[in-house]
Amino acid sequence: MAHNHGPLTLTVDCGGGGLKAAVLDDAGTQHAPATRVPTSYPLPPALLVRTIVEIAASLPAADRLSVGLPGMIRRGVVVATPHYVTVDGPRTRVDPRLVQAWDGHDLRAALADATGLPTLVVNDAELHGAGVVAGVGLELVLTLGTGLGSAHFDGGVLAPHLEFSHAPVRRGTTYDQYLGEQERRRLGDGLWSRRVLRAVEGLAPVFRWDRLHLGGGNARRLTPTVLERLGPEVVVVPNSAALVGGVRAWQLWGSAGA
Repeated sequence: MAHNHGPLTLTVDCGGGGLKAAVLDDAGTQHAPATRVPTSYPLPPALLVRTIVEIAASLPAADRLSVGLPGMIRRGVVVATPHYVTVDGPRTRVDPRLVQAWDGHDLRAALADATGLPTLVVNDAELHGAGVVAGVGLELVLTLGTGLGSAHFDGGVLAPHLEFSHAPVRRGTTYDQYLGEQERRRLGDGLWSRRVLRAVEGLAPVFRWDRLHLGGGNARRLTPTVLERLGPEVVVVPNSAALVGGVRAWQLWGSAGA
């Protein structure tokens, strides 16, 4: 269908605890209040597809679909996803049957068939980054939520995805575990914010970014002291950026991933 405000995009930001969704026009204006549903576990691919179809039915009709999924996604195919292979959510036991079900699953094709919409499926931090990058220099996007998500762009061009959040940061603990929601709750915002600062300082000589965008649901929990120490090239962006990113993702690389 055609609209004088351009195509309408249904964006679904899939997290460890919930799926956030909205329908937006090309200007990023929502055409109904955003919705959020809890992530169901265990979550095989077919259940995620059904959930997104149900979300689509509850919102205004859209012309295309953008989905951000945690993990390694290549051209809409899931290489690995950290949360959805567990029996009861993040940090619970991994089910080998779910690992097998998600490994190599063409989620883009499955969603396109189920919804009848042109579909784009990317890593959730990449979707977030699409909504905030300025397209100048090297920009790193870190999302602080259930775990740690990342994406980086050079001149607005998305670089190949790296799951460095699974690299060890100390004593066998990964960045994902070190900065994730479970540790924030255990430590409190103050000590957790200092961990974020240490991680940013450690990553700075690796990426030499021109701008670092900190997003995700927990970015707003960073303490004022840590925010001041992060410096002017580090900015905190709203978690809603992922929804706008679903629109801009089509402009940035939709033809390659659709």
